[in-house]
Amino acid sequence: MDEKYLKLLIDLHIDGKRQGPGGVQETLKMIELAGLRHQKNLKIADIGCGTGIASIFLAKELSARITSIDFLPEFIDVLKQTVKSEYLTNIDAKVCSMDNLPFDDEEYDVLWSEGAIYNIGFEKGVKEWRRFLKKNGLLILSEITWLTEERPDEIQNHWDSEYPEIDTASEKIKILEKAGYSPVAYFYLPESCWTDNYYNPMQSRFTEFLERNRNSTTAQEIIEAEKVEIDLYGRFKEYLSYGVYIARRVDR
Repeated sequence: MDEKYLKLLIDLHIDGKRQGPGGVQETLKMIELAGLRHQKNLKIADIGCGTGIASIFLAKELSARITSIDFLPEFIDVLKQTVKSEYLTNIDAKVCSMDNLPFDDEEYDVLWSEGAIYNIGFEKGVKEWRRFLKKNGLLILSEITWLTEERPDEIQNHWDSEYPEIDTASEKIKILEKAGYSPVAYFYLPESCWTDNYYNPMQSRFTEFLERNRNSTTAQEIIEAEKVEIDLYGRFKEYLSYGVYIARRVDR
């Protein structure tokens, strides 16, 4: 991805509360299923945090110190501004690539990553990140997932091109087990996490985004690509979503 294209993507998404599908109730469900509510002094790394909606929620809801990581300085700057304005003292936000994390072995109780592990790849990510978890620590993440064994060619071909590692939950769980985790819980995000919380707010920014960028060819290409994805989701939403995976590190 060239620098110009990346800057435009940042411009489109930086003002959104979310940079991908998700929801407050779903984050709460993740917390409850993982049994984090009553634990004290947790160390949590939020990997690929974007502008930090999950980090902020975790910092307010849990007894935890949050390390928030994203490779985009612009997103981390937004998170730092929020941390300052809300007087949060338990978030440490850092600019860093998820394939070169500055963590010590067995440093964290929880590794959290919503809709971001695709940047490194699911299989590579769960294998490489495992060493940063304490023994019996938890990996909690969301990942684009097929909801059925068979799909229409149109949606299959689109996502095979966009992200070849897309697969069913059963296959993702096999990868987790082979990488040294024991599955704890799984669920998938409902339609509202895509439409109400992500696509609709993003669409409301399209016009100003194009005007701000003088309707450049690249800006128009980005909007058209988003429209294609939104249309495909609308027509094929029964076949895919983000799956939420909660798994515990096991040591044989």
